[in-house]
Amino acid sequence: MTSTLSPPGIAPGPVRERAALRHRLAERGVDRTLLLLLPGLLAVVVLFCYPFLYGLQISFHPDTGGFLGSYRAFFGNSFAVGSIGITFKLALPAALINVGAAVPVSYGMRRDFRGKRLLLALLVVPITLGTVLTAEGIVEFFGPVGWFNQTLHALGLADTPVQLTYNYWGVLLSLIISGFPFAFLLTHSYLSGIHPALEKAAATLGAGRGQRFRHITFPLLLPGLLTTFCLTFVLAFAVFPSAMMVGDPDGRTHVISVEAYEVALERFDYSQGCAIAMVMTALMLAVIGIAMGLRSLLYRGSTGGKG
Repeated sequence: MTSTLSPPGIAPGPVRERAALRHRLAERGVDRTLLLLLPGLLAVVVLFCYPFLYGLQISFHPDTGGFLGSYRAFFGNSFAVGSIGITFKLALPAALINVGAAVPVSYGMRRDFRGKRLLLALLVVPITLGTVLTAEGIVEFFGPVGWFNQTLHALGLADTPVQLTYNYWGVLLSLIISGFPFAFLLTHSYLSGIHPALEKAAATLGAGRGQRFRHITFPLLLPGLLTTFCLTFVLAFAVFPSAMMVGDPDGRTHVISVEAYEVALERFDYSQGCAIAMVMTALMLAVIGIAMGLRSLLYRGSTGGKG
């Protein structure tokens, strides 16, 4: 009886083929480390994909009106449709203000100075408060008998209280306070990915501070800013606690999330409530798509490593 022995140092055929396949997959980034993604993927499926698909299915099965009855009922109600415009009037300014304010603050925080860590901690404190506590603080501080109006009255700057709560401005202020830390942290991380040597090289060629920011830092930062805008916009577009607590949910701050809540949990029309949620999702995805299209149109180069 004879047997075929592989030469020393050479694996048998099937083993060698498996090793070659493993190497080819590793070259494409497919290896055992991808198993670490499974918990995250499972959480996404359970907490997002399944509820989304389930709600989408419910939205097409109303009690009356046929397949698209819930959507027709929403778009046929002028007061409900008006909530879309109100939501955009709150979310777009809040996102633009947060991103616009985050740029100079983050740019100034690039250099080292005394008290930098303390200032960073103070800037991100609103994240720990949450939207509900932030709204309660706005009511207490900016209310008719709050510290803000009492100070204005003591200084003789206002005879009557300035109305900053239970209206549009109260909700906008709440969105700015709660959304700015997210915009600042993201912008600060993108700026930290832009190597200082690029600006130093431009400085040696005679470029001033404004020219360096306009021609070097800002183009590299722009993709990150548009991504930051998308995240802060989504955060503001889904506003609910602020609209209920410091706004006028039955009037000037009747945002689309409030409309979905009232339809689903007060009128118990879950199909139309899910339909409104699907409309919210479509609107947010449309804005994100426009922002991402603008991102690729304005700049296609390097993003400093973190864009």
